[in-house]
Amino acid sequence: MAEREKKVKDYKANRFAVAPMIDWTDRHCRVLHRQFSRHALLYTEMVVADAAIHGDRNRILGFSDVEQPVALQLGGSDATKLAEAARIGEAMGYGEINLNVGCPSDRVQSGTFGACLMKTPDIVAECVRAMRQAVSLPVTVKCRIGVDDQDVESALDDLAGMVHRAGADALWVHARKAWLKGLSPKENREIPPLNYDRVYRLKQNYPDWFIGINGGIETLEQASQHLGKVDGVMLGRAAYHNPMLLADVDRTIYGDPHQIGSMDDIIEYMCGYAERHIASGGRLSHVSRHMVGLFHGAPGAKRWRQLLSTDATRPGAGSDVIRRAFEAVQTASVGEAA
Repeated sequence: MAEREKKVKDYKANRFAVAPMIDWTDRHCRVLHRQFSRHALLYTEMVVADAAIHGDRNRILGFSDVEQPVALQLGGSDATKLAEAARIGEAMGYGEINLNVGCPSDRVQSGTFGACLMKTPDIVAECVRAMRQAVSLPVTVKCRIGVDDQDVESALDDLAGMVHRAGADALWVHARKAWLKGLSPKENREIPPLNYDRVYRLKQNYPDWFIGINGGIETLEQASQHLGKVDGVMLGRAAYHNPMLLADVDRTIYGDPHQIGSMDDIIEYMCGYAERHIASGGRLSHVSRHMVGLFHGAPGAKRWRQLLSTDATRPGAGSDVIRRAFEAVQTASVGEAA
């Protein structure tokens, strides 16, 4: 029990996280993001419980120590399977197990999990309880404020109350409704209006419970403003499309003045990482696709994107493509300075 209490206490220090994003926050993405922040909590893509149990665990769940702290997000609605998947995640070395109750995609709905679970908070609570009993890690939930025609006051209160009583250690709330029919996942991230105040009110009702906020947050200044009212803040696409945004997380959010390495060092590290991945049978594009937004708004960014989107995707491409692209950025920067 003491071990678990320490893990939960440590978890509450996670004031900033990069959101789990399907097809994006894989192990290669997380290695890149870790170059810019020592403290940010990083999440896996959502992993369906059945895949964790029956699939190739190293391919689906494997990660390197450099990614820590890293959390495993699971998808599912079967408490027994989720408990087993949580045990596997703990054995693999993850520091948190998170249950997805927010994804609105058709693929997720067909499996009766994700955002549609907002309609059955009792099932979510059952799943949380089973995972809590299975592992010593923090068990958390990520949800929406409601779905479809639900009243966001009662829907979020019902879910929060049930998962809190079931033992969830934290609740991350995407401050939008999800519409299960009629909107694509992309539209569900943009069209339903943001309602940050609803999440703030929830926090007021649970002063001792970790409540994190997500949705539409694009800058560290905005993140800092939210942290005056909730315990944690989560950025998704803003951090993915502009990884350099993470370079100020440790100083701004955690008060850690430690400086990240130079861009030369980071590029060289990622080249070495890509070479090891290629040597193990992977492709350069598995790594480089996450680096396309690195020089967002900087001189030479267009040429950087072109090379990583074309040359890096060709069969047999090696890390020299990344180095050539970086040289183009350096050349453009010198030209502008002159």
